Amino acid sequence: MSAPVDREEYGPQARPLPFERGTDGPRVVLVGVDGSRTSLRAAAYAAGLARRQGAGLVVVFVSSPAPYSGMISGVVAGAVQQTHDELAAELRDECRRGAEELGLPVTFLCRRGDAYTELRTAADEHRADLVVVGSSEQAGHRLVGSVANRLVRTGRWPVVVVP
Repeated sequence: MSAPVDREEYGPQARPLPFERGTDGPRVVLVGVDGSRTSLRAAAYAAGLARRQGAGLVVVFVSSPAPYSGMISGVVAGAVQQTHDELAAELRDECRRGAEELGLPVTFLCRRGDAYTELRTAADEHRADLVVVGSSEQAGHRLVGSVANRLVRTGRWPVVVVP
């Protein structure tokens, strides 16, 4: 199976109209998705907000390598990669459908690496006015810090954390 496309755009226009930052609500809403329940709720929230505000939506799927990925065999690594590719394809199709239904300009990005770093980079590249993420469902993140927590501490954009 081929690797997911890095970037695709859907909807009535490829990009929202130029604007002056901070003048009238968000013009670019960025949402991070990973297929979890909370990230899908965050995507729904971000899509609704972008539609109401007349903003563009940037959906970022980050495929993060598991900490043990260096120790697994090629067969297992291939299965893990195939699972990530299938999830990216499902999310891409859902973005396409949502863009058509809502008449919303949507850009889908598929990145590989650390979720925090890739979301931060995508938010800067696309000049996001708002970042939306789902809350972490992993108990250990209360001690170590979640992606959402790290994004909030960065302080570059307003961050909405959807439970």
